[in-house]
Amino acid sequence: MSQFQDDYSSGEKTNFQDLELDPEPTQPTEVSTNTEAVPVSVNIFEESEPASMLTADRLLKDEARPRVLPVTFWRRFIYRITFGKLNMGDNRKVRERRSLDARINSDLRGETKFVPVLTRKGGVGKTTITTIIGMAMALVREDRVLAIDANPDRGTLAERVELKSDKTVRDVVRRAGGINSFTVFSDFISRDKTRLDVLASDTDPMLSEAFDEGDYNVVADIASRYYSVCLTDCGTGIVHSVMRAILLRANGLVVVSGGSIDEARLASETLTWLESNGFGELVKNSVVALNTATYGTQLVKLDEIENHFKTRVRAVVRIPYDPMLAAGAVVQFDKLHRATRQAARDLAALVIDGLID
Repeated sequence: MSQFQDDYSSGEKTNFQDLELDPEPTQPTEVSTNTEAVPVSVNIFEESEPASMLTADRLLKDEARPRVLPVTFWRRFIYRITFGKLNMGDNRKVRERRSLDARINSDLRGETKFVPVLTRKGGVGKTTITTIIGMAMALVREDRVLAIDANPDRGTLAERVELKSDKTVRDVVRRAGGINSFTVFSDFISRDKTRLDVLASDTDPMLSEAFDEGDYNVVADIASRYYSVCLTDCGTGIVHSVMRAILLRANGLVVVSGGSIDEARLASETLTWLESNGFGELVKNSVVALNTATYGTQLVKLDEIENHFKTRVRAVVRIPYDPMLAAGAVVQFDKLHRATRQAARDLAALVIDGLID
């Protein structure tokens, strides 16, 4: 036993400061390569999550989620007679409809999204396409949707909805300084029962010619205060004075083509013109609405026209013939043929898909 142990066992007080202990030899420190065993105390995320990430879908347990009742009669009947123990859910068609609604109602962050609807040829249903896209969006979206008639030759967009205001884009320009709230601006627009707002063009073609690039910017700046989506009916042609302002603001694009050979060629030439004038990316992200209700459609191969445009744009949607649309009167969305409503909703969803940042 060492001297230190002897002194301790004998009960004698030991002065530890007088003890001389040989220091242990210093050993080289080994660096562990097992990173899994080392607790991480730093933030491993590149950036912190915003509060918007704390959604109900993410946080609620299954038992706390609200029960979604089936829509169809028989599935809801089964749910009720079993006192909620058997929920077969919705059928495929209902699920697809809800999925499409979710796409149309997608959150559009940032500034107002502007979507021109244009073509180089008149009479292919451009104003009609603008109307049904806007109605399909406004019917589902929780925010506001506006359709602006920027036709330099007396547009007819306002005639597609029930007219509730005699004001036009010219009136908005004249009174721009006094428009300081949506309540004031609402006096200039007509609202359809789908909640689509329409701002009409001047009924006098001579006055419409005076609606230039600067005027459009005034109207667009005011509209951007109150709307999430602004569709612009561009009128016939693509070289009139307002087009530059329209295209510079565009976040998306819808090009309308008829079903005849010359209509398809002019629509394709519209894409070429846009590409050659610096809007190539806009063309790639655009959607073509193929209106099959125009004259001569039954004499051509629509599949070939559709395949052509699919090589140039993001998507193509066929718009079927509908008597209400062909009449050129006020459009009642709920009275349209089911296939027409479906095409309008498909088109609206595709447009919104292209606007998501």
